[in-house]
Amino acid sequence: MKTTKKPKIVCFCGSSKFIVEMAILMWEFEKLGCIALGLHYMPPQYGKMKGYSESYDHLVEMEDVADKMDELHKRKIDLADEIFVVNVKGYIGKSTRSEIKYAKKLGKKITYLVNPKVKKNGYKNT
Repeated sequence: MKTTKKPKIVCFCGSSKFIVEMAILMWEFEKLGCIALGLHYMPPQYGKMKGYSESYDHLVEMEDVADKMDELHKRKIDLADEIFVVNVKGYIGKSTRSEIKYAKKLGKKITYLVNPKVKKNGYKNT
């Protein structure tokens, strides 16, 4: 009988500005055998179908569900073994900082796409 190792669960955190990059990274992690949790990719057509003329990268604000999504994302962090921060060009926004702080409090491993410079806020690889 073949025994299979439990797959690592990785929660992807980052700005919805980077939804496309996040979707690509999640796919790559899943090909490696990880379970990837994160934001869901919304194609530009979705925003147009909903009647939005602005960019689709901030649908949570346009649909007024940001607080609900932030809370749900923390539940994903609860389920995860670690988090992967998608910080394109080093950008880490307010919600992502909150998620990193939450993950640290839980003792989760934190990895960054771009190694952040250590600043007063203490965001660095852990």
